[in-house]
Amino acid sequence: MTNRPPPQMMMNKPPQDDYSLKETKPHLGGSKVTGDKLTSTYDLVEQMQYLYVRVVKAKDLPAKDLTGSCDPYVEVRMGNYKGTTRHFEKKTNPEWNQVFAFSKDRIQSTMLEVTIKDKDVLKDDFIGGVLFDLNEVPKRVPPDSPLAPQWYKLVDRKGDKLKGELMLAVWWGTQADEAFPEAWHSDAAAVSADGLASIRSKVYLSPKLWYLRVNVIEAQDLMPNDKTRFPEVYVKAILGNQIVRSRVSVSKTINPVWNEDMMLVASEPFEEPLILSVEDRVGPNKDDTLGRCAIPLQYVDRRLDHKAINARWFNLEKHVMVEGEKKKEVKFASRIHMRVCLEGGYHVLDESTHYSSDLRPTAKQLWKSSIGVLEVGILSANGLSPMKTKDGRATTDAYCVAKYGTKWVRTRTIIDSFTPKWNEQYTWEVFDPCTVITIGVFDNCHLQGGGDKPGGARDSRIGKVRIRLSTLETDRVYTHSYPLLVLHPSGVKKMGEIHLAVRFTCSSLINMMHMYSQPLLPKMHYIHPLTISQLDSLRHQATQIVSMRLGRAEPPLRKEIVEYMLDISSHMWSMRRSKANFLRIMSVLGSLIAIGKWFDQICNWKNPITTVLIHVLFVILVLYPELILPTIFLYLFLIGIWYYRWKPRNPPHMDTRLSCADNAHPDELDEEFDTFPTSRNPDLVRMRYDRLRSVAGRMQTVVGDLATQGERFQSLISWRDPRATALFVIFCLLFAILLYVTPFQVIALFTGFYVLRHPRFRRKLPSVPLSFFRRLPARTDCML
Repeated sequence: MTNRPPPQMMMNKPPQDDYSLKETKPHLGGSKVTGDKLTSTYDLVEQMQYLYVRVVKAKDLPAKDLTGSCDPYVEVRMGNYKGTTRHFEKKTNPEWNQVFAFSKDRIQSTMLEVTIKDKDVLKDDFIGGVLFDLNEVPKRVPPDSPLAPQWYKLVDRKGDKLKGELMLAVWWGTQADEAFPEAWHSDAAAVSADGLASIRSKVYLSPKLWYLRVNVIEAQDLMPNDKTRFPEVYVKAILGNQIVRSRVSVSKTINPVWNEDMMLVASEPFEEPLILSVEDRVGPNKDDTLGRCAIPLQYVDRRLDHKAINARWFNLEKHVMVEGEKKKEVKFASRIHMRVCLEGGYHVLDESTHYSSDLRPTAKQLWKSSIGVLEVGILSANGLSPMKTKDGRATTDAYCVAKYGTKWVRTRTIIDSFTPKWNEQYTWEVFDPCTVITIGVFDNCHLQGGGDKPGGARDSRIGKVRIRLSTLETDRVYTHSYPLLVLHPSGVKKMGEIHLAVRFTCSSLINMMHMYSQPLLPKMHYIHPLTISQLDSLRHQATQIVSMRLGRAEPPLRKEIVEYMLDISSHMWSMRRSKANFLRIMSVLGSLIAIGKWFDQICNWKNPITTVLIHVLFVILVLYPELILPTIFLYLFLIGIWYYRWKPRNPPHMDTRLSCADNAHPDELDEEFDTFPTSRNPDLVRMRYDRLRSVAGRMQTVVGDLATQGERFQSLISWRDPRATALFVIFCLLFAILLYVTPFQVIALFTGFYVLRHPRFRRKLPSVPLSFFRRLPARTDCML
């Protein structure tokens, strides 16, 4: 009988298996997945049956009010589920054109009742209705044409005919139906009218982003307010919420020169002009505006390569504020010389390059043809954690967001379910296989409407999954259940699992293989590179523009969702991430260390047979040096073939052990979740600062040791130690003469046999060259 851990330990720390990827075999498109490409249209999701009711219009409705009219609306009832259309004031021939969808899994009745009622203050009056037997309802499967609505005579509750007719269409369909996205769903009956828009599925497109380059060359005939001092002039560029400043001109005259580039991010449509302001720094935090100019971006040149564009002179004008309105003063002769262009040859980064979903340049003329299609079926989730409390009980209203390239998709929200089933399928064009799709799961906190107010509710993150396309085999359907892992201040927590079906179809194998020989980013990133600080700042600005634009859509894709999907906080300091990256480096160097240990065993004759074979191979390679490179590449080929047996069959997923998330210290996690600037108490900040100083001290020592070794190499011929340099120079002369008179193979054989000599011919003391190198001087004794 095996020992089991205590129950409380099992509850506090889930087993590692819970964090693993699980392969599944769902029924997709009505048939079980076998790994081959399926042919039907919606073939990556499970079919879900719905009863659709399209309420089009009514005519000749009887009057119910004293005014001789009625305020009609339609009530569609299926068992305990009820949906209603909007009502019209005093109209006997209303038109609604609304669609209702009832999930077959939740239908508990055999009859569909469609009723027209008259809206009243006290009690709504019955006008008439239509009954349908569900066994008689027809089935429709796209691409069949939509079912044509028909007129039905209204009857009373006893079945007698009444005045008026109602145009309806009723059919059985699936989630592939065109009416599905905009339909009212039976599981959303408890959602308020204001919140209905926030539960529908939607496709969004990121705005088209451009880098805007402003090359400020010079200005002429500036008129500073204080003519008794030398002006300290700089240029300030303003575009929307972005502000970029140049350095202060070195030539402190009224004709300053900069020749400096300033970079901003612009988005189409270009609604705001570029404002350039020439400022004079007259004191600390005090600047005088010497002139301004506004440049509409619609008329700015668009550059596709590195060829310089023509510079232009722009007149500067002064503006003053009078009663909230801009009043233009008389123009003066000041002007500024600049090159302004929209850069179409760059890719505007709004994601980290490590897991970017799009690497194409901005200008569409520079795009290469697509290499394939990515299809994703978002099937379901299970075991989701409760995210909020409603009416005294825990609940979750989950939806998914997927982002690849400029296309974002949002599934419908499944109300009050810890095991939601979406079964929605989406498609993206693929232009580069070395890209990543991100799929996130969120809890909808805006079902009652009014969530867009400042300080309102924010949608909660449940977790996300990244899938790199280059790790997928083409034309294979991957069906897996991915763990949804979120890092909290208390530690890593599994929030549930999401079930996905993914297929990457290649349209041109030659084009895809050719992509592996191309630079990762467009060529302008290498011909005219941007600095690291520029890229960080521009990525932040691009993220803000994307989140603001998507937040204005309906339903909005809110800021917290966009920032989580784009991983905007990935650059922030984290002790956990630093440890994880250090362990990754050690893992990469582990193979080199293993080779070093193996060679050490060869040199120490741990296995005499292997050492003798290495001697034979060494002699062959020295005598026939033309075999060295073929032998190396043949060896690499054989290793690659050998490892093919252990080729990964599943795509990678979030790894808690690799991320050092499963054993992170609580204080390190609290530091990671701290705001910037910090909001913690001074004593805690001081303790963390001291800890960071100790870590930085060890790094400083390592960097200093590396610098010492490099300076010792420099001192070999610098004559800082005249005796050591003299010995080295004489040795170089003697060794050169020896190499001239001795065949190279002899030298190589002698050196190899010396390195591989038997341990009885070795000493435990350091070798002569190593001892000589360690005695060389470095500049550490010159350090303060």
